[in-house]
Amino acid sequence: MKEQLKKIEELAKAELASCTEIKSLDELRIRYLGKKGELTAILKQMGKLSAEERPVVGQLANKVRADIEEALSEKLSALKASAQAAKIAAESIDITLPGKPQTIGKLHPLSKVENEIRDIFMGMGFNIADGPEVDDDYHVFEALNLPPDHPARDTQDTFYINDKILLRTQTSSVQVHVMETQKPPIRIISPGRVYRSDAVDATHSPLFHQIEGLVVDKGIKMSDLKGTLEMLMKKLYGNNCKLRFRPHHFPFTEPSCEVDIMCFNCGGKGCSMCKDEGYIELLGAGMVHPKVLEGCGIDSSIYSGFAFGLGLERMVMGRYSINDLRLLYENDVRFLEQF
Repeated sequence: MKEQLKKIEELAKAELASCTEIKSLDELRIRYLGKKGELTAILKQMGKLSAEERPVVGQLANKVRADIEEALSEKLSALKASAQAAKIAAESIDITLPGKPQTIGKLHPLSKVENEIRDIFMGMGFNIADGPEVDDDYHVFEALNLPPDHPARDTQDTFYINDKILLRTQTSSVQVHVMETQKPPIRIISPGRVYRSDAVDATHSPLFHQIEGLVVDKGIKMSDLKGTLEMLMKKLYGNNCKLRFRPHHFPFTEPSCEVDIMCFNCGGKGCSMCKDEGYIELLGAGMVHPKVLEGCGIDSSIYSGFAFGLGLERMVMGRYSINDLRLLYENDVRFLEQF
């Protein structure tokens, strides 16, 4: 039996020496040391031994078990160390390689100029107002003194959801919401997206951005409107920019005017961008019509006000000397990263 125990130890150690996988170690342990293992099978035969041989064989069996367990533990540690080394080698990083550059995003030029305009007006004491892009006919048209037969209500110019709900054609609707809920004095601008059924060209888009302004207080005059707009344009384009005020008609203002700025592209000489006029239309403006004030619950005999609506895209084109509005919507990174 002693020879059998020594042979089991020799065979176990020989197999351990050639073992290359951790999974195989567990199989070896079960084969030699498990309940049905070879060492256990030998120990079950100890009842056949004499009383003098049992302690000697038992001591030897315990030593063989201990030696095999120690060899198993050493082999397991060696295999784990080898696997860890292989993993480290496979996942090693060459620290001499240059790093991968991370591209940092930037604000879109529309957002940049809108933020500038916001800051300018906030510096003049204006608040920022917001309103729904999908609005009702009353706030977009009726409350602004636009009768049911007005051309702007035609489906060729306006995107209707149904007979009474539509995509706002101008952020003037926000002015109505503000006047309905706030008493004068009022001094707000309302930036946002608007929608019109326009053909796409160098200066038009079916989706674009407007910034409407509204001031209502006692003693507001046309000169206040003119001074406010001139201050805005000089802050944006410098003191050399030139504005042109032309009489016009808007149902919601009286008197009304169109405001043009000298062409950014040709400097007033005439080109394709300004259609050879030398000036580009920027916005419509005027004194708030008394009927609009009264409709919002404001006494027009006490209060007066001015309103204006400028196209953000055209402001951006002037700010960065861009000659085609479509460039702002094509998402060409080569173009946008210039800003």
